Amino acid sequence: MFSFFKRKKSSPEAPVADVVADITQDTPEIAPVAPTELPPEALATSAGQPPLPEVAPVAPTEIPAISEAGLAGDAPEDVASVQDDSRGGATTQPPDPWSSMDLETDPLARLDQGETRASGDAGGGSWLSRLRRGLSRTGQSLGGLFVGVKVDEALFEELETALIMADAGVDATETLIAALRARVRKQRLDQPEAVRDALKDILANHLKVLEKPFVVGEAAPMVVMIAGVNGAGKTTSIGKLAHALQARKASVLLAAGDTFRAAAREQLVAWGSRNGVTVIAQEGGDPAAVAFDAVNAGRARSADVVLVDTAGRLPTQLHLMEELKKIKRVISKADPSAPHEVLLVVDGNTGQNALAQIRAFDAALGLTGLIVTKLDGTAKGGTLAAVAAGSQGVRPVPVYWIGVGEAMQDLQPFVAAEFAEALLGSR
Repeated sequence: MFSFFKRKKSSPEAPVADVVADITQDTPEIAPVAPTELPPEALATSAGQPPLPEVAPVAPTEIPAISEAGLAGDAPEDVASVQDDSRGGATTQPPDPWSSMDLETDPLARLDQGETRASGDAGGGSWLSRLRRGLSRTGQSLGGLFVGVKVDEALFEELETALIMADAGVDATETLIAALRARVRKQRLDQPEAVRDALKDILANHLKVLEKPFVVGEAAPMVVMIAGVNGAGKTTSIGKLAHALQARKASVLLAAGDTFRAAAREQLVAWGSRNGVTVIAQEGGDPAAVAFDAVNAGRARSADVVLVDTAGRLPTQLHLMEELKKIKRVISKADPSAPHEVLLVVDGNTGQNALAQIRAFDAALGLTGLIVTKLDGTAKGGTLAAVAAGSQGVRPVPVYWIGVGEAMQDLQPFVAAEFAEALLGSR
């Protein structure tokens, strides 16, 4: 029975074919064993347990659709067909429900500058009221100093301390307090409310250098390269910016150039689906190639704006900063005049560290504007005063947009007077 273990010894001169034939002849055929089927009762009793009861089938649960308040990183499952292009990229078309969004009538999609800023508190409040709520932590430390106090040297010292604590920086604080002292003496102000109004006006004039409109239409397409460190809210800001530009009747194309971070591509595709915007993406592709394809696709489709996402990185990561420079060079090969805007997304919570980021990215890319996010979660709203003052060698780069919330409408153009009023409150 076990004769197949006893192989014949072949002579050294025997050919290999004879040895194989000998083994084959000595190997008997093994008949297949039929499977044994055991009833469920036998399986249960074999372990000493009674038979398992029958389990009633569970009815399927219908999962509701993700609302507008859903997470920005949740990519939809019904993303439509993906078409490969000549460079191995892909054009992700949004699904039909999003493409049919009516930007004129949908309250979640509407962004009319005049009506939104002037509207009352119904339905979530005007932009100014939301800005005040968002900057309330900074406003409490500054505006609260003018309640029940005398206009004397102690008030100026407290204001100086509060501005520094709000990360306005030493240079901006000295400039603002000196201007306030001069105005109080000149106008003989002796009421704290009047001093607060004077500081509000001085702060607004100080921040005016950062106020600049974001103009669309001077190039076709207008290519906007967006950079920032990890966690600053870069991809989310791109989605909100696409929404704001569409409200201005501009057609937008997104480029998923963040090929380093996990799920970054999917997150941008989700924002594209939410806004009804096409996304140019490559799975694990070179970010510069994605940007190149996006510029060409924007020109072919007559898009008004192409927003190019890039991988988040720290200014100290020199090899990654070189990658950013490469992306900018490749964009200029697709369009010699591009990129037309280079924006840096800055987290408002970082305080004075934002100055180091602005200085490093400006040196590498030549920034044209800033997007300041998460001002609703910080008491560091005075950072913009430091930027306006050019503290620590920072160039006063214009602030195009600020964000004070998670909703689509919570990314709005920066207006110096509104920002100063939100920081100090009204009478």
